[in-house]
Amino acid sequence: MSMKPTLQLRVGTQLTMTPQLQQAIQLLQLSTLDLRQEIQQALDANPMLELEEHFDEREVSETQDDDWSSEIPEDLPLDSDWSDTYQDAGLGSLNGSGGSEEGPDIERNTAHTSLHDHLGWQLAMTDMTPREHAIAESLIDAVGADGYLTVSLEELLDGLRGQGLAGLKIGDVEQVMMRVQQFDPTGVAARDLRECLLLQLGALPEDMPLLPQAKRLVRQFLDALAGNDRKLLKRRLRLEEAELDHIIALIRTLDPRPGLAFEDSDNDYVIPDLIARRVRQEWRIELNPDALPRVRIQPDYAALIKRADKSDDNTFLKQHLQEAKWLLKSLSSRNDTLLRVGREIMARQLDFLEHGEEAMKPLILADIAGAVDMHESTISRVTTQKFIHTPRGVFELKYFFSSHVGGGHGEGDAHSSTAIRARLKKLIGEEPPRKPLSDSKLVDLLAQDGIQVARRTVAKYREAMGIPSSSERKRLA
Repeated sequence: MSMKPTLQLRVGTQLTMTPQLQQAIQLLQLSTLDLRQEIQQALDANPMLELEEHFDEREVSETQDDDWSSEIPEDLPLDSDWSDTYQDAGLGSLNGSGGSEEGPDIERNTAHTSLHDHLGWQLAMTDMTPREHAIAESLIDAVGADGYLTVSLEELLDGLRGQGLAGLKIGDVEQVMMRVQQFDPTGVAARDLRECLLLQLGALPEDMPLLPQAKRLVRQFLDALAGNDRKLLKRRLRLEEAELDHIIALIRTLDPRPGLAFEDSDNDYVIPDLIARRVRQEWRIELNPDALPRVRIQPDYAALIKRADKSDDNTFLKQHLQEAKWLLKSLSSRNDTLLRVGREIMARQLDFLEHGEEAMKPLILADIAGAVDMHESTISRVTTQKFIHTPRGVFELKYFFSSHVGGGHGEGDAHSSTAIRARLKKLIGEEPPRKPLSDSKLVDLLAQDGIQVARRTVAKYREAMGIPSSSERKRLA
C-alpha cells in the first residue's frame, strides 16, 4: 500500500532584524566617549553619513518618506529582556535638541569601574533578604575577570555553611545565582561557555526568527559548531543553508567573555551626557548638545536613490542608506531612553541639587525600573558610564542610587546611605581635634537628626570613607 502524498508548509522568515537589534542594545550601553568612536567608524565606512555643523532635521526627514524605507521598523527594543519598545523620539534628540544651546563642554578624569565593583553596586541596589545577600556576595567574589564563576556551587555551599549559614541547600545557591546572572553584563556568573551564551540568547525577544534553534544549537551542539560540522547541524536542527548561516552569525554577535569589557582600560575622560540646570526656580534635565557629533544622511546621495533602477551602484547606496537610518534611529532611541531615565532619577533627587549629599534620598534600581517600565538590568546599563553635569559637579548617574538605611515605622523614616555618610563626614569634620567623637556619640548625634543606625553601621561607613577611629584621630591631633 503506497503512502499518500502530504502537503508540507515551509514558513519563510525575514532575517534582517538581528543586526539592528544587536546594534540598539550595543549603543545603549556604550559610554559617550566610546560612542563617539563608534560614530566616527560609521562615518568612515558609510558614504551615506556625514557630519553637519548646522544640523537640519528636515533634510533627514525627507529621506524617511521613501516607500522602501518602510522596511525599517518604527520601534527599537532596548530592554535587556527586550520586553520594552520605544517610539522614535525624532532625530533631534541625537543632537541634543532638547537641551540649551549653551551646554558646558566639560571633561573630567574618572577611575575605571571594575567588574566586581559593578556587580557589587547592582547587588546593593537589589532587594534581597540578608541570607540571599550573603549568598550573592559569595557568588560575586567567585566571578573571575572574564565574567565566569571560578568555583563550583558545591564549593560555594561549603564556604557559606562555614560562615554560619546552616541548613543551606544547593538549590538555595542556584536560585540566587540565577538572580545574579540577570545583572549586567549579560552572561555574567555563568559556569561555562554554554550557559554564558544561553543567558545572552535568553535576553533576546522570543519572537526573533530561529531563536529556538539557536538556543538548541548552543545547548546540544556547541562542539559540532566548534568543529564546523555544518552537515550534522543542518540535519539535527532541520535547517537550510541560509538559516544555519543566520544562526551562526547571531551566535558570533554574543560575547564569550563578558567580564573583560571592565578590564580593558584604566582611566577615561568623561563627557557629560546630561545637564541639570536651574531655570526660573525649576530644575531642567537636558541632553548635552555637545556630547555627540552632529550626524545626518548625505542629501545628495539620498536623492540619487529615488531612481527606480536596480543598478549595482544604486543597490550599494540603498543598502548603506538603510544602515545609516538604523544608526540614526538607534542613536535617537538611545538618547531618548537616557533622557527619560535621567529625568526620573533627578526628579527623585531634587533635594540633592538643592542641598547636597546630606539630602540624598534612598533609591534602588527597582524604583526607577518600575517608573519607566524597564528591566532593572537595563537601568544598570543605562546609568553606568553615563554622566550628568550639575552645579555641584559631574556625577555618574549610578551615583544617585543609594540603599535604605534605618527607618522603622514609615517610609519617611528610611535614610540614604550616601546621606548618612555625608552627615558623618560633616560631624567628624566639625569635632574638637582634642576630643574626637566616638562611634557611640556619632550614633547619638545621628539619632538627634532622626537617623536611627547601629554603632557597627557607623563604624562600617567611617572605615569605608578612610576615617580613623576616635582614639587614632586623637593621637593624630
